[in-house]
Amino acid sequence: MNVAKGFVFAGLHAGIKPQRKDLALVFSQTPCAAAACQTVNKARAAPVIDAAGRLPSSAMHGVLINSGNANALTGAAGLEDVATLTQATAKALGVEGGILMASTGVIGLKLPREKILAALPRLTQSMAAAPELAAEAILTTDTRMKLASRTLRVGGKSVTLTAICKGSGMIAPQLATMIAVIVTDASITAPMLQQALSAAMPESFNNLTIDDEMSTNDAIFALANGLAKNATISEAGPELNAFSKALTSICVELAREVAADGEGATKLLEVVVKHAPDEAVARDIAKSVAGSTLVKTAMFGCDPNWGRVLATVGARAGSQQFAIDPAQSKVTIQDLVVFDKKPMLTEPDRLAARMREPQVRVDVDLRAGKASATAWGCDLSYDYVKLNADYTSLLRPAADGSIAKDDRLSNYSPKFKVTLLTQALGYISRFSGKRCVLKVGRHMLAKDSLMQSFCEDVALLKSVGMVPIVVHGEAPVAEGNDPQLRELMVNAQTNAGLVSLIHRNGATAVGISGHDGALMRARAAPPRPDGLVIGEISEVKADLLEMFIERGYVPVIAPVGMAQDGSQVALDGDAVASSVASALRANKLVYLTGRAGITEKDELVRQLSTTALDANLGTGVFTANIENKARATLYALSHGVEQVHVIDARVPHSLIAELFTDEGVGSPTRGGSPPPPPGVTRG
Repeated sequence: MNVAKGFVFAGLHAGIKPQRKDLALVFSQTPCAAAACQTVNKARAAPVIDAAGRLPSSAMHGVLINSGNANALTGAAGLEDVATLTQATAKALGVEGGILMASTGVIGLKLPREKILAALPRLTQSMAAAPELAAEAILTTDTRMKLASRTLRVGGKSVTLTAICKGSGMIAPQLATMIAVIVTDASITAPMLQQALSAAMPESFNNLTIDDEMSTNDAIFALANGLAKNATISEAGPELNAFSKALTSICVELAREVAADGEGATKLLEVVVKHAPDEAVARDIAKSVAGSTLVKTAMFGCDPNWGRVLATVGARAGSQQFAIDPAQSKVTIQDLVVFDKKPMLTEPDRLAARMREPQVRVDVDLRAGKASATAWGCDLSYDYVKLNADYTSLLRPAADGSIAKDDRLSNYSPKFKVTLLTQALGYISRFSGKRCVLKVGRHMLAKDSLMQSFCEDVALLKSVGMVPIVVHGEAPVAEGNDPQLRELMVNAQTNAGLVSLIHRNGATAVGISGHDGALMRARAAPPRPDGLVIGEISEVKADLLEMFIERGYVPVIAPVGMAQDGSQVALDGDAVASSVASALRANKLVYLTGRAGITEKDELVRQLSTTALDANLGTGVFTANIENKARATLYALSHGVEQVHVIDARVPHSLIAELFTDEGVGSPTRGGSPPPPPGVTRG
């Protein structure tokens, strides 16, 4: 991801929590304009009270964040701890004040100040231009890091916004429960930054709900150090509008990330209300539907229960005296109309299948005006109750304010333990030493959180003895006029990013393109309509990959080959993965895609034979993208690969779920002997 100039990040384990990182720092040596939006909860935590009295400001340098302890309802001692820690952090960084603080975790415990003070030297010495370092350390019940970035032109200069965020439970639609830090190298005054940040809230975090429970610690900070050297944004106008649009966009992305990672959630719920009497009504209805317990449980059960949706609409209309008649509404779920002045659900099985996807959208057309609004939430699963029941009952607070968690396996039921251990140990034993080629494409490469979870999975596979080999496709389009040069540049950047992330998650990776060492030779092909030339693979040099594998590296392969004249040529990523898997005689080839897997009439096909796959080629059953993967799959299976999986990259850790559970999440295909697809041959 792009990082704003001049900002560095750090994260480590200070001993507040039993094991995970729990102390983070975001810092700019250059003074920053700073702004914040914070909780309206009157039981505000000490760091929230402290920051509220200091912002907006034009002389801030950073934010110190701890997780595991909320420092909320701790009285004067909590405020004293904030003052002591922010001053000590500033001193350690060599600046005159300008440090804010945020906390998240258990309410009512004294902050373990001495542990944080002891960790400051290590924290300040480990800073780097890597947001992931801080993003990991601020998590509590989150299952994954949340990061985002934007780059835009302001006054002829390139300006970058970089953001980290945490949030999973205690999320209510009135600034939602989270800590977010958004940094930018834009030059903007503190009042204008505050205006832009405040304006972003109604479109983003204020439309977010997980459980309608408001926290004591909500804090969204924005810091701008001006190192982009644009003309300072000091008043309303086109430059402020452009900046505000990017800021709102990044907040919307983070809000969606929080909703998708709601405690116990299995799917993101997006509710769009149209044609309401005014915007306030639209927002109220959208948030009410997204927050309805009955709607949320229906989503979890894949039940297209439009009655619960309209019952919620009617309840709000009646209690708030809105000029709305629910009976005149139109309700659409996953693009299928289920109610239009009368019940319209004609394809229940198809809709139920669509509702198994990781994102469910509900559209409500009120037919009562011109205003619209969108709210985000998630389904309500069994795990939400378990997580929140266990969250404090398993915690053991220490006298210094740190916590321990007694979540030993012995606390769970014997049946759960037996199932978990026998499945896990069985798979680890079965897959040890097996080779698995993993192909990631545009959908995963476009999302930082998915990239992070994928690289965690790669490191885990390596740690249990598997041999992962990564092949990536094209990343989102970069700027530039020459499509061929642009493609090669983007592939190089993507390759380096994946290698770096795999390293940070504990495995050792090496980046290589098909052009390096003539790993993949390719024949020229006619240019596509977009001007891009995609070569046809003629040879894969397996011994070069074997050398890296034998030395313990995870090869990360860019889809670039060597043409007959020695020049670089872009290759099709699916074909590269298939050819590499074939050359290495891999046990598994996994395609991570932006869809549920291979579907038929919107229903996920759990398992396919090569005969069935081959029979559907060219019939229009598959999309162009899946058709390409189907041909590459058939080629791999006919050249020694044992099994190919097509799985959903939109679900974090879907790779682990597919390989290490009996049910899996995608569409596996087993071997056979169909003819190889055109344009792909084994070298």
